[in-house]
Amino acid sequence: MNIGLIIVGDEILSGKREDKHLPKVISLLAARGLALSWARYVGDDRPRITAALVDAFGSGDLVFSCGGIGATPDDHTRQCAAAALGRPLELHPEARELILQRMQDVAREQGVTFDPDRPDNVHRLQMGVFPQGAAIVPNPYNKIPGFSVGHVHFVPGFPVMAWPMIEWVLDQRYAHLHGAGRSVERSVIVFGAMEATLTPLMEAVEAAHPGVRVFSLPSVDHPTLGRHIELGVKAAIDPTAAYAALREGLLALGAKLGTEMVR
Repeated sequence: MNIGLIIVGDEILSGKREDKHLPKVISLLAARGLALSWARYVGDDRPRITAALVDAFGSGDLVFSCGGIGATPDDHTRQCAAAALGRPLELHPEARELILQRMQDVAREQGVTFDPDRPDNVHRLQMGVFPQGAAIVPNPYNKIPGFSVGHVHFVPGFPVMAWPMIEWVLDQRYAHLHGAGRSVERSVIVFGAMEATLTPLMEAVEAAHPGVRVFSLPSVDHPTLGRHIELGVKAAIDPTAAYAALREGLLALGAKLGTEMVR
């Protein structure tokens, strides 16, 4: 199952805030033997968000969407999810209870009487309005839930909330996938060669070893190695034979080889 990530927010695209979700999600997945297949950044624009979610729902992928699920005018993700699905929005009963609990907790902490009919409290219930048929994603930080529809899961933009919510989804709903994306890499540093020269060898190794992918990571200004290429193979199966063929081909081309690595 491919795994995707959508990150919503003008503040990311403008540079006002640095995105921290992408490296963290990669780390959370790697800890479970999974890997990210794609990522997409979208500003606070309803047509663009809706288009991204139409793609996500239609992909069959496991997708996490971070940001835009609040109740302020610049939060559009809940509405766009409903539009992408062609479903109405409705107040989720369990989300309503969780949001009321959160408001009661805040009132208690502030030493004031909780008034559910106060306009700001009524407005806060909008954070529990999800596309019809959605399931909630628990929020251990402040109880205000995210939601899921199929394999697409929506969490807030705040890392302190989003990351444990993503972990919950991975562990509670997709434990059966853990380890499915784990792979082994074997590579070698190659000096004095051009990628164009090595491409036929790379293609031959892939063709001869189904399930193995060959990768090339060139560097032109490495501080210690200088200009070089890290050339290698990766696979969910043992890539030893493919790597041996790759290394033999490099030697036949007269390539100068450096450090070998296994990951």
